[in-house]
Amino acid sequence: MLPGSWQDVLGEELDKPYFKELTEFVEEERAAGPVFPPREEVFAALAATAYQDVRVLVLGQDPYHGEGQGHGLCFSVRPGVRTPPSLRNIFKEMQDELGLPVPDNGNLMPWAEQGVLLLNAVLTVRAGEANSHKNKGWEKFTDAVIRAVSQRPDPAVFVLWGNYAKKKLPLIDRERHTVVEGAHPSPLSARRFFGSKPFTQIDEAVEQQGHAAIDWRLPQLGG
Repeated sequence: MLPGSWQDVLGEELDKPYFKELTEFVEEERAAGPVFPPREEVFAALAATAYQDVRVLVLGQDPYHGEGQGHGLCFSVRPGVRTPPSLRNIFKEMQDELGLPVPDNGNLMPWAEQGVLLLNAVLTVRAGEANSHKNKGWEKFTDAVIRAVSQRPDPAVFVLWGNYAKKKLPLIDRERHTVVEGAHPSPLSARRFFGSKPFTQIDEAVEQQGHAAIDWRLPQLGG
C-alpha cells in the first residue's frame, strides 16, 4: 500500500485502529460516489518523493475536488487542467521573485522528483465537497509523515503557508530543520503572500543544508 521507502517509517500506522477505520470510511465513500484522487494516486506524493530524498516538504490542506484536477500532490493538477487560483499565485510569486516564466500548466511532478514532498494533510475528498474527508483520520497519518521527516538525521525545509499549516509547527524539530512560514497563496490572502520571497528562503536553506538546489522551472506543454 505504501511506497517502499516510506514502509519502514510509516508501516506501523497502517496497523493502528484509526487507519483501519479511515480505510473503511474512504471505501464506503467510494461506493457511494466519486472520491478524488483515484485510489491508485492517494499516496502519489510519497511515491514521487522517497523518504530519504525529501529536501523540502510543502504542506497543503486537502485534494482538489473537481473531476480530473488533482493527482495526489498538493497544489498540483494534471497536465491540461486549468491552473487553480492558489497555484497561479505561487507561479506569479515565482516569476516576480526568481524571474522564471509562468508555466502553461500546473503539473508539479518535476518538483516532486527533485525532493519536494507535496503533501496534503488530508489525502482524499468527496467530489465537489472541499474538506469532506477532514477529521476522519488522514491528519493522524500525515502528522506521522511530518514527524518522520523531522526525526530524520538529514535536515529538510518545511514550508507552512497559512494558519492551517502553521498548526503543524509542534511536529517539527526547528533546531535541525528550517521552517518557511507565510500567508497562504489563496486569493483570500494573496496580498500578504506576494513579496514574501518563499523561493529565496527555501533556496538559501537548502544550500545551507548541503543539498543540491531545486530547479523551479517547469516544462511548457504548449511548446
